[in-house]
Amino acid sequence: MTKNRMPTPRSVMVTGASSGIGRACAIHLGRLGFQVFAGVRKQADGDALKLWATGPLVPVLIDITEPVSLANAVHTVEAFLGEAGLNGLVNNAGIVVAGPLEFLPMEELRKQLEVNVIGQIAVTQAFLPLLRKGAGRVVNMGSIRGKVPLPFLGPYCASKFALEALTDSLRMELRQWGIQMVIVEPGSVATPIWEKSRAAAEKVIARLPQRAQHQYSPAFEAVRKATDKMSKFAMDADVVAKTVARALTANRPKPRYLVGRDARLEVALAKLLPRLVNDWVIARLLRLPRPDSFFASEHARREMSYNADSRRE
Repeated sequence: MTKNRMPTPRSVMVTGASSGIGRACAIHLGRLGFQVFAGVRKQADGDALKLWATGPLVPVLIDITEPVSLANAVHTVEAFLGEAGLNGLVNNAGIVVAGPLEFLPMEELRKQLEVNVIGQIAVTQAFLPLLRKGAGRVVNMGSIRGKVPLPFLGPYCASKFALEALTDSLRMELRQWGIQMVIVEPGSVATPIWEKSRAAAEKVIARLPQRAQHQYSPAFEAVRKATDKMSKFAMDADVVAKTVARALTANRPKPRYLVGRDARLEVALAKLLPRLVNDWVIARLLRLPRPDSFFASEHARREMSYNADSRRE
């Protein structure tokens, strides 16, 4: 057996398994015969997941931003596996913070990075001793937004850009132990996280100063309508789960796995087109307000009126 081959029997820890991609990964990997440790934040989510599981699955309570919770999760997995070690880790837990960066509260940006960047490294650090024992492999859940950013998703895109760099660095650092680092980069996926993020972003917009709403509401509404249309063509989370399974079991896993036609198309265009041309294409697809049309719009007139009133005060 080579260093790159996943040992048998196989075991894997999946974070963020309560819903969406994580849930699909936990169920699919269990179906393939993996001993799955499904990371959830609530016991009720773990109980619900067990009802759907067709393979060996153990819910593990974990909050990746809390050191005590993380240590307890490692202890639970270690007690179950004994000296066998862990064969795989899927860092899937994450959140989406959205809104205009000009007015985004700093605590929102910190929360995004705390979960999607620092939390992923915290989990990896905690489970590395078990992964060394099990000649394990780590799969980080990235996103096409880690390559092609969109407006109003700056915090999320930044977190996925960062995760790409961290994955590459860790792959070189852990090479001497034969621990493979892989990042999976899906395009649009039909999961509840986007509905939650849209609702949260709308709350952020609603709390913005009046001036900010005048400036950003037209663009934000255009992006919302465009993403609603795109969501109709989003792939099922099971497609991503199957790619994660390939990344975990391949003799020679690829460093990156793009998932979805939209992801492949966006990456191809980003490589082919100059950056500003690509920005223009995205702006047209999203129907963002044009620079020369803003000052002729009703929103611009309200903005100028607002500034005039402010000066008089």
